[in-house]
Amino acid sequence: MLRTLGAALAAALALTGLAVSAGADRSPATTTMTLTAATPTPTPTFACPPALPVSGQVTGATTTSITITYWMVLSPPCGYDPPLVVSLFASREDATGWRGPVAEAVTGPERSGTVTVGGLTPGTAYWFRFGDTKGVRDPYVIGGPARTLSLCSATATIDSRWGGGFVATVTVRNDGTEPVPGWLVSWRWSGDERIQSVWGGVAEGAGQDAEVRNASWNGTLAPGASTTFGLLVATSATPAAITPVCGR
Repeated sequence: MLRTLGAALAAALALTGLAVSAGADRSPATTTMTLTAATPTPTPTFACPPALPVSGQVTGATTTSITITYWMVLSPPCGYDPPLVVSLFASREDATGWRGPVAEAVTGPERSGTVTVGGLTPGTAYWFRFGDTKGVRDPYVIGGPARTLSLCSATATIDSRWGGGFVATVTVRNDGTEPVPGWLVSWRWSGDERIQSVWGGVAEGAGQDAEVRNASWNGTLAPGASTTFGLLVATSATPAAITPVCGR
């Protein structure tokens, strides 16, 4: 009888295990969800170039600065006026290729106005172009030559003339408030003129472009002081006048 009771107990325990297993199979499944954070949309940054093209002209000059008046042809696309960069070049070729600007100045945030570029050499010609502070360049306007004022002036007088040439005297004067450490007078011939000799100066230049630099003893001129040099020139036709320009 004990053997029969044990078999019945074992059978009951087996049935209970099956029931528990079956109940476990019917339990609801657990679902795992992974939440991904949304990527924020970046706020766009709008660039505001100037309204190119820009136009300008020289409206003032000193011995060491040039003042340029400029205006934007169209309204800028961003509702405000960004500053411009004015670049000066030593030659038109350099300005055309944007090579080696010798001086620059930044304008105010204005559609039109004036800007002064300083630190320049007296009696020197420059060419100017426009761009913006981001590096965008105006592709059209090349202004110039814009010349700074000279520290000196020069006038020429033809003293005598004959069929094959003439003699002239050139007076160089310091018009500034500072001493001139040296001067260079230049002009352009209108015909076949050729300098035969110079006294009081040193002849330079070639062809139609004539230049005379100061001698070793008359280069320094105090404010208001002057000096002269003479020319003996050969030509088939004496010009009516010589218009020299004095620089350094």
